[in-house]
Amino acid sequence: MDWLSNISVFLHVAKTRSFTEAGRLLGVSSSAVGKSIARLEERLETQLFHRSTRSITLTAEGASFLERCRRIVAEVEAAEFDLCKSSNVPRGKLRVSLPQVHALVMPVLVEFMQRYPEIELDIELTDRIVDVVEEGFDAVIRTGSPGDSRLVARSLGQFRLVLVATPEYFREHGVPQTPADLANHGCLRHTFHNTGKLEHWPLRRAVDAPEPLLPTRFVSTSIEAVDHAVRRGLGIACLPDFMVHEALVRGELQPVLDEHLEYNGTFWLLWPASRHTAAKLRVFIDHLCARLFPANRGQ
Repeated sequence: MDWLSNISVFLHVAKTRSFTEAGRLLGVSSSAVGKSIARLEERLETQLFHRSTRSITLTAEGASFLERCRRIVAEVEAAEFDLCKSSNVPRGKLRVSLPQVHALVMPVLVEFMQRYPEIELDIELTDRIVDVVEEGFDAVIRTGSPGDSRLVARSLGQFRLVLVATPEYFREHGVPQTPADLANHGCLRHTFHNTGKLEHWPLRRAVDAPEPLLPTRFVSTSIEAVDHAVRRGLGIACLPDFMVHEALVRGELQPVLDEHLEYNGTFWLLWPASRHTAAKLRVFIDHLCARLFPANRGQ
């Protein structure tokens, strides 16, 4: 038995004044109880009980130790109660890593904060791949296929990539009919912050066809900066459909080469696997799953 187990045995013996009765309550033999008390006394270098064939009584040192142990147990029980209560009431701090798609996530997060005022959100907006467990995040949103066995994954919704530019840009420069035509256009590109690599444009091509030439006019690690540039008529950009949907509906942007694009992605919510999920995380998971992509939740 470890130190805390020995304390538990001591409290039972002090209450029952009997090794046999304490053993019965603990489900162990009276001999095991006696050995536990002996180890505790050896550790403390103090006799805790007067023993006789007829009775067991506390020594003065044992009585003093009993009062301290009772306070310790009361503190532990209070801490356990607070944790249990906090696990059922949505409150506390949530540390979350999200991709840099402010327009998509921020309205949903603001709505969440209004609904749960006792939860403090600590948000890191980044495209870097964080280590959820090692860096102490409560949850992350990422695209791609979840592959970390330490994490639980839940689909938030699907999106696709589209090539867009303004009608004014196409009137001035022409509308590309094939991926090869992009060689005559200015391409607005997103680059990954960690690697510096340009994000791939998922253009379908024949097996032996070369990679389309994409003359780069603008590069940014912020996909929202690319979105801003394309809306100003600076070129063609490859962006997720949720980012440009309203602009397409209003006619401010125009899609191109849709039949040549072959990418569909999924946003995933990931969090550390645990038997006990705190209430603050449970409501966050439910809120994002219901509100981030309400049109295709459950896919």
